[in-house]
Amino acid sequence: MHILVLQHERVEHPGIFRQFLKEDGHTWDAVELDEGEALPGIDGYDALWVMGGPMDVWQEDEHPWLKDEKAFIKDAVEGRGVPYLGLCLGHQLLADALGGKVEKAKTPEIGVLDVHLTEAGASGVLFDGLPETFKCLQWHGAEVTELPLGAQVLATSPACPVQAMKWGTRAYSMQFHMEIEADTVQVWNTIPEYGGALERVIGKGAVEDLDRACATHMATFNEMAERVYMNWLQATARA
Repeated sequence: MHILVLQHERVEHPGIFRQFLKEDGHTWDAVELDEGEALPGIDGYDALWVMGGPMDVWQEDEHPWLKDEKAFIKDAVEGRGVPYLGLCLGHQLLADALGGKVEKAKTPEIGVLDVHLTEAGASGVLFDGLPETFKCLQWHGAEVTELPLGAQVLATSPACPVQAMKWGTRAYSMQFHMEIEADTVQVWNTIPEYGGALERVIGKGAVEDLDRACATHMATFNEMAERVYMNWLQATARA
């Protein structure tokens, strides 16, 4: 596959998924929207991945390219049936682009926290082989509050009902992060919005605490990421 990856911070890339793509012979191009890079035509790509970022979906005045990005996602997913994978902001952008709603979270989630699969998630393809409850990295202050028409919730948590969703047969997205690597927490902490949120929610010394928590679970995180990656490929092939 040749995948188009939309990024909103240069350091917030596909992470551990880069290793899996390389091992399997897949290729990908990154477009750095926050740096003014233009959206290409989607026809030369087999899938669209949209990564996280510190901006919110409603900040079109501050980030005018968000409007074009949402239109691009809608056309790719709804109009052309392009396979989609969205993480964090990419999850929220999918919901917004397809007619759902994203708002500030009542309870921001930052830390290594539990996510629970719904019945649809536990019986579906994307999370096949994962436990019904698993830990993952959360780092968000906004959430999907209204699903697009036709979407299914695949995972949930007490503070965030829409942790993962499926739309149609080829579009999947997650609010949480499965792509993390050993340096992810330290690198993301250099983004002012992320570092500030981390300290506000957890307190001083939060980056060291979060880094240690992720390191404790890193092997499991990476194993789950590889399984979800393979499941996503399988789901795309089936569709």
